[in-house]
Amino acid sequence: MKLHQLRYLVAVVENGLNITAAAQRLHTSQPGVSKQLKLLEDELGFQIFMREGRALTRVTPTGQQVVERAQRILGEIKSIKRLSEDLRNVSGGTLSIGTTHTQARYVLPGVIREFRLRYPGVQLHLHQGTSEQIAEMMARDQIDFAIATGSHELFPDTTLLPLYHWHRTVAVPQGHPLTHERKLTLKALARYPIVTYSFSFTGPSSLNEIFAAGGLEPDVALTARDADVIKTYVRLGLGVGIVASVAIEAGADADLVALDASHIFPRHTTWVGFRRGTLLRRYMYEFLQALGGHLDRRSIDRARELPTPADVERQFAGVELPVR
Repeated sequence: MKLHQLRYLVAVVENGLNITAAAQRLHTSQPGVSKQLKLLEDELGFQIFMREGRALTRVTPTGQQVVERAQRILGEIKSIKRLSEDLRNVSGGTLSIGTTHTQARYVLPGVIREFRLRYPGVQLHLHQGTSEQIAEMMARDQIDFAIATGSHELFPDTTLLPLYHWHRTVAVPQGHPLTHERKLTLKALARYPIVTYSFSFTGPSSLNEIFAAGGLEPDVALTARDADVIKTYVRLGLGVGIVASVAIEAGADADLVALDASHIFPRHTTWVGFRRGTLLRRYMYEFLQALGGHLDRRSIDRARELPTPADVERQFAGVELPVR
């Protein structure tokens, strides 16, 4: 069994059983990948893939166990390489982050600016996507850190560390009737079309459930995953915006009025995560602490050793997280 065979195996699975795409990713030939997979199966004595002609159709149950072990082996090899890099070069390397538009646009710029000043030799790669896309990048080992809100179930093999709390804010144009309300209510909000995040309409704290609990039904004019898009359509008069509180900027959004909705909608927690077993380099620890002052090396290492997400939550239960 050869290491490059395991790399080929994992690449094929991560590319949807498309051998051509896997070969392109690995900078090798399609016949070469096919040959090595067949040699691996011959050595193991069982099929990893089911086939129709030359096409791979699915991974066998036994093959899935091989794939999972191969992924862990390749992850350990990456950690060994990081250990060597950390000993040889403390200031250089790469850091790949998968996150949402809101985090990339409104939260990370200051952190990344300070980090670059401290570690100019580290190459930063920022990947934006939905929670599902970020989870896929994490599963494929394409990113070092994931930064998102909720969706814990999408990251089963990830250590999730809490960063900060935030609330939803209602954004309306200057002079909108809601600005004259003494205190914003769900009933008043339900009188107007709503423009908000797509993900706000699923899960236990979804807008649908919140309105339904009040005997109301929201009039959804538009959903989007980009806070800037939501604010654009609020300015056009399409509806009342519901966005993350961090997405309202005093200067750029001076034409909008931000109405406190913390008493209407539940509090959310944004987290940062990395795959269990990952070896973190020194600059990675410092990036995590720049994200959250409570994330010192000791607390991070302790969280890494905990077996379940619930244990990690209990570790930070007494920490007063900032509210953005």
